[in-house]
Amino acid sequence: MFGIPEDFTHLTGFALYFAIFALPFLQEDAAVIGAATASIMGLAPTHYLIAAIIIGLMASDAWKYWIGRLARRYEWAHKFAEKPGVSVAGDLVRKEFIQTMLTARFVPGTRIPTYVACGFFKANYVKYLFVLLITASMYVAIMFTLFHVGGAVAGEKAKFWLPVIAVLTLAGYIAIRWATHRKGQHGPMTPLTEERDHPLPGMPGFDGTPLEGHESNAEALKPAEKDREDAA
Repeated sequence: MFGIPEDFTHLTGFALYFAIFALPFLQEDAAVIGAATASIMGLAPTHYLIAAIIIGLMASDAWKYWIGRLARRYEWAHKFAEKPGVSVAGDLVRKEFIQTMLTARFVPGTRIPTYVACGFFKANYVKYLFVLLITASMYVAIMFTLFHVGGAVAGEKAKFWLPVIAVLTLAGYIAIRWATHRKGQHGPMTPLTEERDHPLPGMPGFDGTPLEGHESNAEALKPAEKDREDAA
C-alpha cells in the first residue's frame, strides 16, 4: 500500500480520486490528510477532492450500521441486551443522537462501536446517513481550512489536537450534565443508576422477544399459547 499522504503526490486524475475515495476504508484520518495535502499542492481542483473524500467517508461508514442490525439475529444478542447499562446506551443513541455521532467523528476509537450501536438499537437509517454526512463534512471542512490557512504542518498537527479538544469538550459536557441534572429531567449522559436501566422494547432478550430473522418461530408458538389460554 502507498505511503500516507506523501504518495498521493505521485497520483493524478482518476487514480488520485480513487485513492482518496478508497483510503477511508482503511484509515479515515489519513485519507482526509492526504486529500487536504493534494489540495494545497494543486494536484486536482479542491472541490473535486472534497467531494471524493466525503463520498469515501460516507461509503466506508454507511455499511457499519448494518453490522449492528445483523447482530440482532444471533443468540449472543440476547445475552448482550440483558446486560446492565445496555438500555442506557440505547437511550444515548436514540435521545442524544447528534451528540453521539459528533463524539464518534472526533473522539478516536469511538466511530466503529458507535456506528454499529446505531444499527443494533435501530436508529433511523436515513437520519444516520444525514448526520453522518454532516459530521464528515464538518471534519473535512476543518482539516482543509487548516491546511490552506496554516499549511501542511499545522494541518497534520490537527490530527492530534483535534481529538484532544473533542475529548475535553465531551468531558466538560458530561460534567455539566452530572452537576446540573434533576430527578426525572436528566438524560443518558448523567450518573448511571439502577433505576435508569430498563427493558428495551423490541430488543432481543426482553419479554420473550425473538431473534430477528427467527420471527417464524414466534409465530409457530402462538397457536400453542392460544390453546393453553383456552384450556385455562
